[in-house]
Amino acid sequence: MDEADEIDFASGLQAFESKHFSRAIQLLSPLAIKGNADAQHRCAIMYQNGLGVAANPAAALQWMSASAEQGYAIAQHGLGFMYMEGDCVEQNGELAVHWFTQAAEQGLAGSQTTLAMMYEQGTLIEKDEAKANEWYQKAGF
Repeated sequence: MDEADEIDFASGLQAFESKHFSRAIQLLSPLAIKGNADAQHRCAIMYQNGLGVAANPAAALQWMSASAEQGYAIAQHGLGFMYMEGDCVEQNGELAVHWFTQAAEQGLAGSQTTLAMMYEQGTLIEKDEAKANEWYQKAGF
């Protein structure tokens, strides 16, 4: 990132955190297009929830996927959640587990816990007590 992009990114994050979403999308969209995974993730959230822009499930999925595919753990968790809930995409347990696992393997406790619960309850996937216990242990339970 060049200096101008760094300033826009910092300003975009500030706007996002301050809930000035229309300004955040204006600053972060160009950076998302350039491949910034954090900007892509935040744009996905704004499109998913209609924050500062009209809700756009296709754009939310596009940006969440782009960020997740770069290995951004929080976006991987978000994409797993989209597939688990059928939010912006058709519900798919296999893809939910894939993305939660990607994030969980990076140490994201929320993904580890979600995987454990999915395996324990047999939510969208086959029940597996051993895998549930393994993920609960990794999450610190």
